[in-house]
Amino acid sequence: MTEPRRLMLVHAHPDDEVTSTAITMAHHVGLGDRVTLVTCTLGEEGDIVVDDLKNLRSEDPDALGRHRIGELTEAMRVLGVTDFVRLGGDGKYRDSGMAVDEQGRVIPVPDATGNTFWSADLTEAATDLAVLIRDRRPQVLITYDQYGSYGHPDHIQAHRVAMYGSQLAAVPSYRPDLGEAWAVPRMLWTAMAESGFREGLRRMQEAGRDWPWGDYDPAGPLPPMVTPDSAIAVEVFDPERGEQKLQAFRAHASQIPTDFFLYQLSDTLGPGVLTRESYRFAGGVPVPKGAKDIFSGL
Repeated sequence: MTEPRRLMLVHAHPDDEVTSTAITMAHHVGLGDRVTLVTCTLGEEGDIVVDDLKNLRSEDPDALGRHRIGELTEAMRVLGVTDFVRLGGDGKYRDSGMAVDEQGRVIPVPDATGNTFWSADLTEAATDLAVLIRDRRPQVLITYDQYGSYGHPDHIQAHRVAMYGSQLAAVPSYRPDLGEAWAVPRMLWTAMAESGFREGLRRMQEAGRDWPWGDYDPAGPLPPMVTPDSAIAVEVFDPERGEQKLQAFRAHASQIPTDFFLYQLSDTLGPGVLTRESYRFAGGVPVPKGAKDIFSGL
């Protein structure tokens, strides 16, 4: 018998894990691999889209965060993930929220105070992750790119923490009291492949449905969150798990509205449209050309 392969994912808030990595998580759980999810905040500043839950935005600033732990737990049950933790423990780093500038770009909330993740000490947060890396010893670690996918400050900070934390975890002389050093063999960044984006945009327009990222021409310039196909190193494709991903989205009911664009996309194009997740190579052992598995070559 061989040891199970080990995957770690670093996400900013509850529900982020479903958008870009739900298929990957469920797929590898199904293969018998060990999957660890690290969520950096409790999403305390997220929107509440269900009227019956509006009371969670109460005088208790932690009420929504506690509720979202329950939603995350249900989403993980749906995906089959049993190892899911919060960076530094529940509530150590608070959701930073986000604002939008005059150009429509996502920016940090001005004058944010307290223990927001965006304002956290990078070495401290990276060390919290290094502890988990040394303990779980993942062979593949997945997080966002340097723009945090679409610019949310907590996504950018999660990227920084994941990249720096993996470096600290690999240094034997750095905090040896925190466990034996572990160098993550491969780092991957989530990505939205250009070909899939253009095809989805084209088909949604043909169906007369709105596209959430603006009125783009399927043959024209695209937003910066889209990655050229040439930069995609590997994809996870599991066409049988589309409904499982949708169920995981539904678990995050306080945050994800019933008219969420991915529900519309699935209704229009079928749940199979959600079952391909793309990744860029970000460090360590390169992904072999043509690989169909994120662990290929390790």
